[in-house]
Amino acid sequence: KDLSASIWTWYREGTKWAVRKVIEIPAEPADPDLLPPVLKGFKAVAPLVTDIDLSMDDRYLYVSCWGTGDMIQYDVSDPFKPVETGRVRIGGIVSRASHPGAKNGHLNGGPQMVEISRDGKRVYFTNSLYGAIDPQFYPNGIDGWMVKLDVGEKGGIRFDDKFFVDWPK
Repeated sequence: KDLSASIWTWYREGTKWAVRKVIEIPAEPADPDLLPPVLKGFKAVAPLVTDIDLSMDDRYLYVSCWGTGDMIQYDVSDPFKPVETGRVRIGGIVSRASHPGAKNGHLNGGPQMVEISRDGKRVYFTNSLYGAIDPQFYPNGIDGWMVKLDVGEKGGIRFDDKFFVDWPK
């Protein structure tokens, strides 16, 4: 009803399954003139969580918010009390945040198709969700790009300034 997103933990409680919401990602208010038709009435940008990926050591959960353009890193050492440890913004329906290596300024699309290196030191992602869905949220089309993030030893994520790949339509 409010376009927010959430992450839930499923676990065994005795002999039964239980579930608990552990992360809430709110929608961001936005000028309807900047929104695609599907979101105008809400006057907000939904996070549109389209991918989550857990590091091999089960320590970090990466959440891609295709709508806002955020890639969020959570320390999930305690799965019932995740802690946000890093966030970068690139693309996004309204923000169209750029990357230090981008030549074309404002970027469209948002983090999607997340892959973490086996050693957990790098996170890669692209920006297109699915050809039939992309135009509903990005009516001007999506020029493809791919990004690499570096992961800090104690958490945190940052752009690798030298790694940005874009390919026009």
